[in-house]
Amino acid sequence: MTSRQITQAFDELVPDPKCELEYHSPYELLVAVILSAQCTDKRVNMVTRELFKTYNTPESMLTLSQQQLGKLIHSCGFYNSKSKAILEMSRDIIQKFDGVVPQTIEELTSLRGVGRKTANVVISEAFKGDAFAVDTHVLRVSNRLGLTKSDNPDKVEEDLKQFFPKSSWSRLHYQMVLFGRYKCKAQKPDCKDCPFQKICSYFLKQK
Repeated sequence: MTSRQITQAFDELVPDPKCELEYHSPYELLVAVILSAQCTDKRVNMVTRELFKTYNTPESMLTLSQQQLGKLIHSCGFYNSKSKAILEMSRDIIQKFDGVVPQTIEELTSLRGVGRKTANVVISEAFKGDAFAVDTHVLRVSNRLGLTKSDNPDKVEEDLKQFFPKSSWSRLHYQMVLFGRYKCKAQKPDCKDCPFQKICSYFLKQK
């Protein structure tokens, strides 16, 4: 299938792709994405609805100790490393960027605790830029569809950017995420009526 055919198929499968994390500012999104590592968006939203009532800026977040923040985000898992990352990232934003979340991949990844995936989500979602974030769903879907042969997120991002036009990157990211989350699951994917049966390695192997 061509990039155009695949894009059209995703437009039919996921016509209204949206980020499922709740946020009201680039900073809140940045915190939410850090919390979402190996955690469901639903759980993150439950935690941040309370957290952001009081701690929704780098300055207010830094009034918490790592132990205090860890208690507030405990149910998201890996609370020790996540609380440390959020506080260090908040400190970097204040010290390097006068308290304002930067808008480029280079500046975002200069923040401690922020990798390319997180930076790409913030660029595409909060700043409406062209970016292709690669999470576990995008990694799985793109490999099954033969769009890449790599398990390295950076290489997968590069392959996807070369295959699809820039204007479709951000939309396709969310379409792949939602497709992978609800239909093309890691275990027992729903292959019935899937338009990608002819190119999907998982489907062809089962067949």
